[in-house]
Amino acid sequence: MTEPDFTLGVEEEYLLVDTESLALAEAPDGLMEACAAELEDQVSPEFLQCQIEIGTRVCADIAAARDELRRLRGTVSRIAGRFGLAPIAASCHPLADWKNQHHTDKDRYNDLSRDLGGVVRRMLICGCHVHVGLGDNALRADLMRQAAYFLPHLLALSTSSPYWQGQDTRLA
Repeated sequence: MTEPDFTLGVEEEYLLVDTESLALAEAPDGLMEACAAELEDQVSPEFLQCQIEIGTRVCADIAAARDELRRLRGTVSRIAGRFGLAPIAASCHPLADWKNQHHTDKDRYNDLSRDLGGVVRRMLICGCHVHVGLGDNALRADLMRQAAYFLPHLLALSTSSPYWQGQDTRLA
C-alpha cells in the first residue's frame, strides 16, 4: 500500500505580554503594521487585542512546516521586542482576567461577540491548528465518516450551563 499524498499548514495564536511585567498587552497598530510588512498575509490580529496569529504557507512536508514556523515565530518575536512585548505560545495566560480584555474591532469578531455572548468573551485562549490536505477524495471521505463518530462526544464535552457569573453563555 502506498502512502497518500498530503500537504499541511499550521496556524498558531500567541498571547502578547509586556516583557517587564509579563502582563497581557494589546498589540499596538505599529506592531501589526511592521509584522504585515515582512510577513504579508501570514500574520493577522486575532479575536482579542492581546493576541496575534501566524499561518504557514501550504507545506509539502513537516520539514517545510518547521522552517516556516521558525521564520514566522522569529519575525513576530523580533518585531514585538521593539515594542517591549513578547509573544508567548501558551494555551492561556496563568494570571490574566478575561473581563479585562477587549476584542479586535473586525466585523467577524463583532459578530462572534454578539452571537456567542459570554462564551466568546471568556475565550482567553490560544491554539495551534494543523491543517492536513489529502489529495485522495475517497480517503478524505472515509476519514471524515470515521471522525463523525466522535462529534456527539465532543459536543457533549463542550456544553455548560446557560448562565455563568450572571451572563448568558448562549449554550442553553
